[in-house]
Amino acid sequence: MSSSPTIYYGPVFNPETLTSYKALPSCLFSVGPSGNIDWIVDDVAEHMLQETLAQKGCIDVNVTTLKTGEFFVPGFIDTHTHASQFPNLGSGQQYELPDWLNHVTFPTESKFSDLDFARRTYESVVRRVIDGGTTTCCYYATLHLEATKILVDIVQANGKSQRAFVGKCNMNRESPDYYRECSVEASVTDTKQLITYIRSLHAATNSNSSYPLVQPILTPRFAISCTPELLTSLGELAVQDPALHIQTHISENKSEIAYTKTLFPQAPHYAGVYDSFGLLRSNTVLAHAVHLEAPEIELIAQRGAGISHCPTSNFNLSSGVAPIGVYLDRGIKVGLGTDVSGGFSPSILNCVQNASIASKIVAMQCQHKNNVEKPQFAGRQLSVATLFYLATLGGAQVCDMDKQVGSFAPGKSFDALLVNLRNDAGNPGIWSLESDADVRGTGVLDGLLERFLFCGDDRNISRVYVQGRFVGGKSFRA
Repeated sequence: MSSSPTIYYGPVFNPETLTSYKALPSCLFSVGPSGNIDWIVDDVAEHMLQETLAQKGCIDVNVTTLKTGEFFVPGFIDTHTHASQFPNLGSGQQYELPDWLNHVTFPTESKFSDLDFARRTYESVVRRVIDGGTTTCCYYATLHLEATKILVDIVQANGKSQRAFVGKCNMNRESPDYYRECSVEASVTDTKQLITYIRSLHAATNSNSSYPLVQPILTPRFAISCTPELLTSLGELAVQDPALHIQTHISENKSEIAYTKTLFPQAPHYAGVYDSFGLLRSNTVLAHAVHLEAPEIELIAQRGAGISHCPTSNFNLSSGVAPIGVYLDRGIKVGLGTDVSGGFSPSILNCVQNASIASKIVAMQCQHKNNVEKPQFAGRQLSVATLFYLATLGGAQVCDMDKQVGSFAPGKSFDALLVNLRNDAGNPGIWSLESDADVRGTGVLDGLLERFLFCGDDRNISRVYVQGRFVGGKSFRA
């Protein structure tokens, strides 16, 4: 990385709240050698550019000026996906969750005992995820320690660095004999080794950042796959290490919920299972949450845990439609998750589009209700501002790292996407406005963001930056 700051000038979209974002047609900002944003000036007329730079102490500096039809957005955050399931993309669409796991997923994940297969697969996975605009990703690997280390190495690799949480699945029951951990002790020992391995990589880089790019995350696959003894041990590990993030599944499928209750009859509900073992806290990521009961919603809100909304997967596996508006009204943190391969696309843009459809389905189902006091989000379709927030700053909150990423602000990491909606991007689904005279006007900018979210794909993601480093996108060359 250069020892000099990099100055950018052009349109920027910056999320603020669940209902608002800034559309800045002429934003000037600096990214320092550390990869953090030094300063931002929201609106600088072109004739004031040099004077503004001089006020910032920047004399005779090169400025990267965006072309008409280009803009910056914060990098997308995928709060839930399975790196080991990418070979399954597009397979098993006829199944619901239990049969899908047994007939499609477990057989594929078991192949990661072959380390050559693991390396080939994970190299492709990480490249695809980065080029699709995901700058932070919560990865589930498999139960295999050595294969999971390979995923860590690939994510960490210089020049391909992505921000990520990587977890080895804990699962010692309710899966085939060929794909199950042999004991509680083996599961916990391998988990501890992975945590040590990931943290030692950050120490070895002599990084002056307090935020390592790759972090460990405790990953009990879901309650069904873990005996009470294993959950007890994982809960003890979590108590000893408050900084350790946790990820798992919850209330995805109705038959899954019913079976969970039979395995843990003393728990009041599904969320209560995790809570009873000390696994529900502010850095816990709960995937799906399609069918939460009212007491569960209250408990999750009290614990400060976050929900990963996975609408593509929920549709694809016929799991249901999560009432995300209810969770937002309760103040629960919500981000988006692709949930490959239950979800058939690794793109957060696809997730945004399906989250919009899911909210519209909920809204149509609620139209017959005539409440005098209507909630802000429940029973309503999600706005463009809300969808944009969930894909960026909302995901950062779920990952308990919104002070570092998710939006643009001085001191935050420059994790960003340079979006290209010009004709030369090659996406026939987007009608370019580059020939319009006033394409930098705020109203036109709003239209560009909406077109990107609903019609964009990886062809429109020109450059991907993580911690100021150019790591991917259509124009990236390894």
